[in-house]
Amino acid sequence: MIHTTTYLAAEEQINPIIPLWQEVVLGFVAFAVVAWVLMKFVFPRMEETFRARVDAIEGGIKRAEEAQAEANKTLEQYRAQLAEARTEAARIRDEARADAEGIRQDVLAKAREESERIIQAGNEQLAQQRESILRELRSDLGTLAVDLAGKIVGESLADEARSRGTVERFINELGAAGSAGGRR
Repeated sequence: MIHTTTYLAAEEQINPIIPLWQEVVLGFVAFAVVAWVLMKFVFPRMEETFRARVDAIEGGIKRAEEAQAEANKTLEQYRAQLAEARTEAARIRDEARADAEGIRQDVLAKAREESERIIQAGNEQLAQQRESILRELRSDLGTLAVDLAGKIVGESLADEARSRGTVERFINELGAAGSAGGRR
């Protein structure tokens, strides 16, 4: 029977469902030590790391929002400057066109004036040449008329003063006849 009693006592001891009280106490003490170490050293460092990460993320988001706002502000300034530059370019183009038109008008006016001056100078030169040719023709005509009259009359008209008076009278009569014929 002893053998059966020890077997029953050994059977009670080996039951895997009910742990020994010493193991429970030892497990509880080990759990308390591990929990205390975790709470004292590990969890604060994890919390600090978590807070730093949250701050970095939130700070990054804030910085990104600020950078976006700054970029939008800069974009608006750029657009305003671009619009101002376009307006200025249009104004300069219009002024250049107006200046070009003014210069064109000035050049045309100067060209007309120069053309009129050249025409006037040409007309004056023609009038002078005409007068010169008329004088030469009168002189040649007078000499030819005297020679012809001398041949017709048969005597020499050598007297210069008399021949000049005759020639002048003849030319004046021709001029008056030409003028009277031109008026009809």
